[in-house]
Amino acid sequence: MTHLLNALGLSLMISTLTAQAAGLTTETSEFGKLADGTAIEKITLTNSHGMQASILTWGGVLQSLQVPDKHGKTADVVLGFDDIQGYRDNPTVYFGATIGRFGNRLADGKFTLDGKTYQVPQNDKSNALHGGTQGFDKHVWKAGPVKSKGWVGVKLTYVSVDGEMGFPGTLKTEVTYSLNDQDELRIQYHAVTDKPTVLNLTNHSYFNLAGAGSGDVLQQVATLHAAHYTPVTGKLIPTGELAPVAGTPMDFLKPTAIGKNIKADHPQLKFAEPKQGGFDFNWALDTGGDVKKVAAEVSDPQSGRRLKLYTTEPGVQFYTSNFLDGSIHGKGGKVYPHWGGFTLETQHFPDAPNQPNFASTRLDPGKAYTQTTVLKFSAQ
Repeated sequence: MTHLLNALGLSLMISTLTAQAAGLTTETSEFGKLADGTAIEKITLTNSHGMQASILTWGGVLQSLQVPDKHGKTADVVLGFDDIQGYRDNPTVYFGATIGRFGNRLADGKFTLDGKTYQVPQNDKSNALHGGTQGFDKHVWKAGPVKSKGWVGVKLTYVSVDGEMGFPGTLKTEVTYSLNDQDELRIQYHAVTDKPTVLNLTNHSYFNLAGAGSGDVLQQVATLHAAHYTPVTGKLIPTGELAPVAGTPMDFLKPTAIGKNIKADHPQLKFAEPKQGGFDFNWALDTGGDVKKVAAEVSDPQSGRRLKLYTTEPGVQFYTSNFLDGSIHGKGGKVYPHWGGFTLETQHFPDAPNQPNFASTRLDPGKAYTQTTVLKFSAQ
């Protein structure tokens, strides 16, 4: 019996040491309170390489992402704020937010489903952007830690009631962030509805691989594995066409500095940013929804950090923070300048409910919406 107890004790000790060696931890702290006293939690996931992701229950926000560079020095590579008031005072920049019910734009804020027209509040001139005036990014989510062999995570849940922001059906949504020792941050989405509805979820993190607040991203090098993109009108609504990127500034099939063609004399760039030009378009990915294939990658020559994006989604919105103007002070008081970050918002195509040529974003009762996006970091 003594030998058995000793063996069990040794096994438990080895198991504990192995878990500690893996360095995968989860920590929950208070990030602040809303005016009504509601506490906002911050859940921090850490791996053994010093990579760290902090997620808020406010808006499902990815508040911080600490990533090592080629010298092993970590820096926060996502734009955001140090307190809840920063997010409350700047609701239209969507730093790190979980976007829903409908990511990107709906023309005139309208869509028709089974012969009935629904109206979403317009908050981008005549468009409804990112779910309307009170999208998923402006609600408190419930959070609970989750883990399995080789990763730690947090599951966020939110119930959007029938009619919220004009959308039909009560929608139950789960978003799970998880981190492993391969320096992969995985975002998994799951949602079900009790009435037919439309749904397009994404994450709106702004990345700067040199570190948030370290100037612009024009020298960072992007590759988008997409031979086509969806051109837009002057209202930034897709025309319905899938246009080849060849011969346009939208061609990132080969590694290209973000700033190389950002000021090119091209009407699409002027639509995205009338004064100087910029990118804010949906690229139709060539990966066919295979999460094992690289959909996009961006590297920073100075720090050596590299981000590889994998997704089950058919599109990605590459946006170069065209409307940041240096007036926003983010984490650590750092100024976020024009072109100070880029987004890679994995998604179905913008305005899809009004575009018969685009893949459907309809979700019916008895079926589940699922999406997986993986952000893999390395340094060289």
